[in-house]
Amino acid sequence: MRTLHLKKSIVAMTVAVGLTSALAACGTPAPATTPSSSGSTSQLSGTVTVFAAASLKSTFTQLAKDFEAKNPGTKVTLSFAGSSDLVTQISQGAPADVFASADTKNMTKLADAKLLDGTATNFATNVLEIAVPPSNPASISSFADLAKSGVKLVTCASQVPCGAATDAVEKASGITLSPVSEESSVTDVLGKVTSGEADAGLVYVTDVKGAGDKVKGIPFPESDKAVNTYPIATVSSSQNKELAAAFIAAVTSEEGKKVLGDAGFGAP
Repeated sequence: MRTLHLKKSIVAMTVAVGLTSALAACGTPAPATTPSSSGSTSQLSGTVTVFAAASLKSTFTQLAKDFEAKNPGTKVTLSFAGSSDLVTQISQGAPADVFASADTKNMTKLADAKLLDGTATNFATNVLEIAVPPSNPASISSFADLAKSGVKLVTCASQVPCGAATDAVEKASGITLSPVSEESSVTDVLGKVTSGEADAGLVYVTDVKGAGDKVKGIPFPESDKAVNTYPIATVSSSQNKELAAAFIAAVTSEEGKKVLGDAGFGAP
């Protein structure tokens, strides 16, 4: 009888264990994390205002779209102008979160004024190229040709990075230019050429590439004397520094480098 009782007890225990396992298997599983369709796991939200050099308009417009797509709930507001003008605006309290300059000189102005959060990061380089109308009415083929009598040349003003680069090339080459107009941004120079108001303009390689068949680009070896380095940084008064840092990270990422490289920018 004791043997029969022991067997019954073992059977009862086996049934109990099996029932417990079955109930556990039927329980509600822990919720899984579902990645967004963009592949982003970011919880970023809000608006980031980016002040960027005029020569970055095409690339930063693309980078902003990519950033918003990867971070649903975010918005990138872009403001483009000459770097010196943007520095003035930020110094006067304009609500910028990120500043991207076409040279280190203008970024240094903000750093010296304690208007940056941390240090700037260099993310690209650019060099000058001569832009002429497709018909090249003044028969420009070299930097020296820009100094010929009667050539309607347009450049950037000296305080603008593209203007400072022009000054550097002039000094290095010993060639003095006499532009008929000095503009506050490189896009304004390009506009004068595409509209036919100028025979030639000194812009960046990236501007010539971005203009397509609207202009003809003429490289010149003296441009190596003035390579512009582009830095980017968070503005100290930013109201969304986490989002600002994320945008800067996107610009300096491999994906960001590809967008910049495809547009003609060099590595920093």
